[in-house]
Amino acid sequence: MDIFGFIGAGLVMGISAVGSGIGIGIAGSAAIGAWKRCYKANKPAPMTMLTFAGAPLTQTFYGFILMQQMSTALANGANGGRLLGMGIGSGLAIAFSAIAQGKAGAAGADALGDTGKGFANYIAVVGICETVALFAMVLSMASLG
Repeated sequence: MDIFGFIGAGLVMGISAVGSGIGIGIAGSAAIGAWKRCYKANKPAPMTMLTFAGAPLTQTFYGFILMQQMSTALANGANGGRLLGMGIGSGLAIAFSAIAQGKAGAAGADALGDTGKGFANYIAVVGICETVALFAMVLSMASLG
């Protein structure tokens, strides 16, 4: 077993989770601010804003899934150095997807809080950000062979 492969597998999970945490913090802060404005204006505070705050959490799962696949590949003789590079590169791609998703979710929460309209449009943009993480995970898994 190659220690660099294990480090790469751990890093893909860790880096992805850091991105999720940052994205959740960004979107969650905006959702809380939008709810506060709704309460101050005596308007209903849409609970659908919680969707924006929670959306970046899925990137942690993608990192976990990829970590498991990388560990299996390592047990089957994959090159540890290659897995280290994959762990860092894929982890960063997934993390930045979560951060972008948090920013898009923050804008969506802000807009929904002000207008009460457009949820489907806003969540579509959040979903596009998610696609980057899915591509990183799936294409990395495909390259494991």
